[in-house]
Amino acid sequence: MILVKMKEIAEAYLECTVKNAVITVPAYFNNSQRQATKNAGTIAGLNVMRLMDEPTAAAVAYGFDKITIDTNKKNLIVFDLGGGTCDVSLLSVRHGNFKVIATAGDSHLGGEDFNDRLVDHCVREFQSKFNKDITRDASCMGRLRTACEQAKINLSFTTRAAIKVDHFYGDINFNTRISRVQFEKLNIDLFTRCTDLIEKCLADAKIDKTKVDAVLLVGGSTRIPKIQQLLQDTFGGKELCKGIHPDEAVAHGAAILAANLSNQGDKEVQNLVLVDVTPLSLGVETHGEKMSVVVPRNTPIPTRKGSDFETVNDNQTSAKIAIFEGESAEIKYNNLLGEFKLIGIDPAPKGVSKIDIVFEIDDNGILAVSAQGRYNSVKNEIVISKRNGDLTPEEIQTMVEAAARYKAEDEELKMRISLEDFVEKVKTMAMDPGLSDPEKKSMEEAAENVRAWLETNHVAAIDEINKQKKELAATIRRLMKLRRGGIPYDEVLLLSLEEEE
Repeated sequence: MILVKMKEIAEAYLECTVKNAVITVPAYFNNSQRQATKNAGTIAGLNVMRLMDEPTAAAVAYGFDKITIDTNKKNLIVFDLGGGTCDVSLLSVRHGNFKVIATAGDSHLGGEDFNDRLVDHCVREFQSKFNKDITRDASCMGRLRTACEQAKINLSFTTRAAIKVDHFYGDINFNTRISRVQFEKLNIDLFTRCTDLIEKCLADAKIDKTKVDAVLLVGGSTRIPKIQQLLQDTFGGKELCKGIHPDEAVAHGAAILAANLSNQGDKEVQNLVLVDVTPLSLGVETHGEKMSVVVPRNTPIPTRKGSDFETVNDNQTSAKIAIFEGESAEIKYNNLLGEFKLIGIDPAPKGVSKIDIVFEIDDNGILAVSAQGRYNSVKNEIVISKRNGDLTPEEIQTMVEAAARYKAEDEELKMRISLEDFVEKVKTMAMDPGLSDPEKKSMEEAAENVRAWLETNHVAAIDEINKQKKELAATIRRLMKLRRGGIPYDEVLLLSLEEEE
């Protein structure tokens, strides 16, 4: 009954608001891809009310069709396996609010890859029987691919399927049969990669699979019995949600959001709230070609997050703000989104002038970045709509996988950067004219000792780096206590010290 209701909502919506649109996009789409999608809708004459991630749309459709949305929090896995991609999203649902917690995906894993394996199998069989290589004959390969795709579809409903192509190569007909078991053996490694994405998504969200309340199927390839079996095995035999046509779930969810934004539908539709997340961490370049994260990966959107930065040179009056996305502490492994300059900073010793940088992401996942001098009115900003080169879905996945492989290295680098920053803050504090010469000397010596340690220990364990920071903080804290608050110390340094308490 709810499915019929959703169709009615969609039909009524199209009749009365033809120029308005809710456009769905893959969850892995980055900022520029989202902006391009929205621009394309606008160019087509549509009022794009919202961009909506496809897994979220599917979850909304299932939520209104099958899953009871009550006061209890539910964790939903949306498993989306289509013709060319496999995407997994974990959503939290409570009181009709849908929040994306984590996503994972593979842009080269789907029905087309399963077809390829079946085509290769048939090519080998034909060559074995007739000693003919047909791989360079585009017409033969095209007709064979069509027959293999139909056989794949049939194997979702029968245990054996025929692959038949008349006049396949000259006067030779090709006729063979494939069993479901054979098809599964041909693709078992690809099927396993699908379930690996679930493990990754849950690991990112730090949620155990036993805490997942429902598994929602989206995309035509989820009809494959072996895929469904592997999913059930992954979740301990949990029944899969198949109440909605897998090819229509995304469209149904978009129709519900359209009704919500157009103030149509019943109270349940109007109470709908959606919360998506950022697919990659966002940040700015700092000294040493490092990236300082401002918006962590999987942060709910819309969001507004800020962070303060300092000048790195004496009497610096301008700063380049370079915005990156990625999961590495080094910018060379991340992707440049855009950059701009902040001009008119008050000249002062390095580390004294402060720059407040704010990242703001709207409901559509489109990013705007602003930078402002803390002690004057100078300001500049950018809306990320275009960049040098397009970040493909596979590049996003590569970034995430590389970050996982080098996590320990990145953690060490982040700790080293933190210690270097701390040393610079102490050296700046030692310049305070209210300090006596012995106090200045004590601070400078403490900071210099740590700097020398960093230069002679290019590779060090995180615990060792953390120990150096704690000892330096303890030294400065002792000096502060001796002066009973007489030093007008920097508030950022004070926060750093408090973190060590």
